[in-house]
Amino acid sequence: MTITEAQQELLDDLNIFQDWTERYEYVIGLGKKLLPMDDAAKTEDKLIQGCQSQVWLDAKSEDGKIIYTADSDSLITKGMIALFVRVLSDQKADDILSADMSFIEKTGLKEHLAPTRANALNLMAAQMKKQAILLA
Repeated sequence: MTITEAQQELLDDLNIFQDWTERYEYVIGLGKKLLPMDDAAKTEDKLIQGCQSQVWLDAKSEDGKIIYTADSDSLITKGMIALFVRVLSDQKADDILSADMSFIEKTGLKEHLAPTRANALNLMAAQMKKQAILLA
């Protein structure tokens, strides 16, 4: 599945829910489904700087694709990073770097989050692209 297709699938999933609390619960559920990140990998250099909560992001290159793992000490933030992992993990670095991340605006998340949490979405996307550059 391409990044664009994964983004559309995610938006379709979110559009099933009529109100914000249902979407919020869905995002938290995505976070709970993230593969566990080894505690030893939760190091200072893997923290996304500027996020209100602690968010760790790690990436590795496998068979020409970038595989992301992530975790957070906050359920909603873990769900937010899970959105990006779902869309960007297992993709080629060049595709990640050229991906249009404006899909996150269409989720409606930013409208219902505190400004610091909404800003974290931009920080997460930027950090994932930075990891792709380093592994390309």
